[in-house]
Amino acid sequence: MIKAGIIGGSGYTGGELIRILLNHPQVEIDFVYSTTRAGAKVSSAHPDLIGVTSLNFTDKIDPDTDVVFLCLGHGNSKKFLQEHSFSKETRIVDLSRDFRLKEDSSFQGRNFVYGLPELYKEQIMNTTNIANPGCFATAIQLALLPLAAARLLGKEVHVNATTGSTGAGASLSPTTHFSWRENNMSHYKAFTHQHLDEIHESLSFRQTGDFKLWFVPNRGDFTRGIWATAYTRFKGTQEEAHELYRDFYAQAPFTHLSREPISLKPVVNTNHCHLHLTVHEGMLLVSSAIDNLLKGASGQAVQNMNLMFGFEEDAGLGLKSIVY
Repeated sequence: MIKAGIIGGSGYTGGELIRILLNHPQVEIDFVYSTTRAGAKVSSAHPDLIGVTSLNFTDKIDPDTDVVFLCLGHGNSKKFLQEHSFSKETRIVDLSRDFRLKEDSSFQGRNFVYGLPELYKEQIMNTTNIANPGCFATAIQLALLPLAAARLLGKEVHVNATTGSTGAGASLSPTTHFSWRENNMSHYKAFTHQHLDEIHESLSFRQTGDFKLWFVPNRGDFTRGIWATAYTRFKGTQEEAHELYRDFYAQAPFTHLSREPISLKPVVNTNHCHLHLTVHEGMLLVSSAIDNLLKGASGQAVQNMNLMFGFEEDAGLGLKSIVY
């Protein structure tokens, strides 16, 4: 058994981590840190855990815990690590974007590996610090990585992706309020979304030559999940595209290629990504579906922890979709 600490346990990603780790066969939750809720029961923020755990929030850390998950707002992970010290043996999984880019990956003597297992599994297994990918970034990279690896990305790639309201975090804002979100749809940060840089770095790792990624993110009228569609020029056949993706993800336990059309609900409440391909008149359309809070955040964070500690990659992640 290892001990895990969670920093920022009252939000959506912190709550998901608590739920996963309470049922993980090789993890004991050491502490759940929150300055605003210190002393209160964890179930006061996550009522579904009433009767499940007696854990309380605390404003104290255990500097010698085995692994720490940072579930803080962007920019706050660096600040927290500057103000709190952990043992050199403590492994860190950061869910913000503070360490995702190569130029930000070294901090206080720690080197952070970008935690996309489908691309960097070997590096993840041999590191002690992980920068967990963004949710949109995960869905889009999984849609495009096989093309980049084969140097088959077209000069222009168009992506349209819609996320649920949980993608905006637990704090209330005008565009997450029920009266605004219900029966509504809108885009935001078109062509400028903050995940573009990490997506481009991963795709450029394999792809040679310049390519342009046009990304339009949307707010959806649902609570969780990401539905992404990406299309680009492709000279091959439908079967050649299928073989390319099938071979690339042959050893990926959570990323699956379907010959039948996919939809969002079957991946909600799971750590899986479903992909579907359509070739039409020289264009390849890739559909990608994930749960933004799991494969796009907390589930992938646990997947990375499993790889770092040598556990089975899917340990604690046998989650079942609601389907309907």
